[in-house]
Amino acid sequence: MPPLSLTLLIDLISFTHNNSPTLISSGNPCLDFFFHIVPDTPPQTLLQRLQLSWAHNPLITLKLVCNLRGLRGTRKSDKEGFYATALWLHAHHPKTLASNVPSLAEFGYFKDLPEILFRILEGPHVRKKQKEEWEKIKGSSSKRKGVFEERSRVFKFRVLNEISLAAKWCPSLDSSFDHSTLLCESSARRVFPHEVYTEYEGIEESQYVYRIRNRLRKEVLVPLRKALELPEVYIGENRWDLIPYDRVASVAMKFYKHKFLKHNEERFRNYLLDVKSGKTTIAAGALLPHEIIHSLEYGNGGEVAELQWRRMVEDMLKKGKMKNCIDVCDVSGSMWDTPMEVSVALGLLVSELSEEPWKGKVITFSENPQLHLVEGEDLHSKAESIRDMSFGMNTNFHKLFDNILEVAVNGNLKEDEMIKRVFVFSDMEFDQASENPWETDYKAIIRKFNEKGYGSAVPQIVFWNLKDSEATPVSATEKGVALVSGFSKNLLTLFLDSEGDIIPENSMEAAISGPEYQKLVVLD
Repeated sequence: MPPLSLTLLIDLISFTHNNSPTLISSGNPCLDFFFHIVPDTPPQTLLQRLQLSWAHNPLITLKLVCNLRGLRGTRKSDKEGFYATALWLHAHHPKTLASNVPSLAEFGYFKDLPEILFRILEGPHVRKKQKEEWEKIKGSSSKRKGVFEERSRVFKFRVLNEISLAAKWCPSLDSSFDHSTLLCESSARRVFPHEVYTEYEGIEESQYVYRIRNRLRKEVLVPLRKALELPEVYIGENRWDLIPYDRVASVAMKFYKHKFLKHNEERFRNYLLDVKSGKTTIAAGALLPHEIIHSLEYGNGGEVAELQWRRMVEDMLKKGKMKNCIDVCDVSGSMWDTPMEVSVALGLLVSELSEEPWKGKVITFSENPQLHLVEGEDLHSKAESIRDMSFGMNTNFHKLFDNILEVAVNGNLKEDEMIKRVFVFSDMEFDQASENPWETDYKAIIRKFNEKGYGSAVPQIVFWNLKDSEATPVSATEKGVALVSGFSKNLLTLFLDSEGDIIPENSMEAAISGPEYQKLVVLD
């Protein structure tokens, strides 16, 4: 995309809530979707941005939809946002949704497929309708039937060809999913088709359905779930002493740890000691950083959270390091509640991934931003150290970079010794600080660095949006800047050990460039 014209930029200029000039759009609707959609984005706003993005580039938008859901790689782990976009696809592009069902399971997990079907039936907000309404799916709605049939086909392939989590997330017989979607019946029909299994000849349809459903449970789901060593299998049988803790997934560990302590305390604590000593491992991949910190508040969850945090940091360090990086952690009043907790968690994570001399340090937003040393020996005290940093009820973005310049000038730093990249975890609502009323925040920073003789050493800036907002700091083609958003640490991998210029559009494209995205297709 070529640089935006001056006329277009003027049309896009607006002001933040704190009266600092900003843009209402990057000039690229796809990038706007990528940057502005966060877990607290209102559904109406999400759908408006989705429609604009789709009109601009359907395939990129489809990739961004899948990027919302993904648990791994450079994905955002925004489950509810993904479900809302999937329902929009069903309503407006049903062939595209149905054709990409196998890929949807890869980006998230297999349970997403019955969940999407459930919401298609029950509506995006209410999940209380009766089974009778779903009966209509068998012959009335071609849009629903496409998703329904493709999901059943994928399940059959998975359970007959590999041991996978398809067996875990297939609805259990007589569960709410089963009653509402009839997916157990559909899956059983595909695994045990009437025309292949002659023992079902001559019996009534209801008897055939009853027998194959029971057979699906006994011969497929139960054996596969045991082979997967799922904790739910052992819990259901009250065999706590047999649970293989090193195979418990990160989310399951977070959910069941109190039960493990209650029913199998000595063995579970010995497992945690083995994790500390490096004899075994604990999973952390699917958890968001702020979820790990949040779990510190509940009873005996601290030890597990400490180990999961350590595992997350170790896994990230294996992927690369952050050289000459520092983060700005916004804990001002406008960030109240979850966005503030995410800012604390991501800020702490970046500080632990950074190399010296910036390791263990963050900068806070306030009238006079200061370099802050994160104190404490454990996760709880480190998080509290960041939460307790001085802050104002708004943020002064320009003074922050004035301080960086002051350190450089006073220390007579060479350009290659300057901070290379600044992560800004914020809601993008900056203070008024530009002398020129039409000058956006980042352009003012470039001007100041030029004035001090550091024009070629302006730090790259990663604006990381954590809250629903219309403020867009820079245009889509601004050099030296990235625009990302969300609560997941996954997008940090885009900036590990990376050199060279960054541009907002390029960073977005890098986030959706993996081989899994090449399988996606737009059909309608």
